[in-house]
Amino acid sequence: MIEQSLIIVKPDGVERGLIGEIIRRLERTGLKIVAAKMLQVPKELADMHYPDDREELWTGIGQKSLDNYKAMGLDPVKEIGSNDPKAIGSKVRDWLKKYITEGPVFAFVIEGPHAVEIVRQFVGHTLPLNAAPGTIRGDFSFDSSALANSAGRPIRNIVHASGNLDEAKHEVVLWFKPEEMVNYKRVEEAAMMGRG
Repeated sequence: MIEQSLIIVKPDGVERGLIGEIIRRLERTGLKIVAAKMLQVPKELADMHYPDDREELWTGIGQKSLDNYKAMGLDPVKEIGSNDPKAIGSKVRDWLKKYITEGPVFAFVIEGPHAVEIVRQFVGHTLPLNAAPGTIRGDFSFDSSALANSAGRPIRNIVHASGNLDEAKHEVVLWFKPEEMVNYKRVEEAAMMGRG
């Protein structure tokens, strides 16, 4: 039941000084940070984090963009030059890789029971326009696919969080070496998990 999830405070979150706020919100749950670092992301890491071969992911992102355009009454062909979800997703991937390398990021690993799902709930919907108030994206961003795509950039949604357990397992080892991880107990663990 103990899981790890990768969280990356993206350049927009770093520039706005939100690292501490994001950590505070996640630590209050009782989950713990087991690795952390600030870095300028090299191109090679960006390529591995946003791999081209995740066709289903990029097509899904393209479809979210199309859904957002439809909800806003906009023509995607006129706005972005395509109505093909795969083509739009590929374009978004290029923007994401460029953006994550443009400024420093703060990456960290959160660990605890159900960590992946808990972090996803705290982070909120990928599209800040659809994120609930009280979530990180809902409280600190208002971006949408339509705004981002029309500006030729990715959505500025403050933070990346592993989408599921398989993704988390892949991402944690991609961003952190085993010797960068620490093991310790938080005082809440005994109270929350019934262990002495």
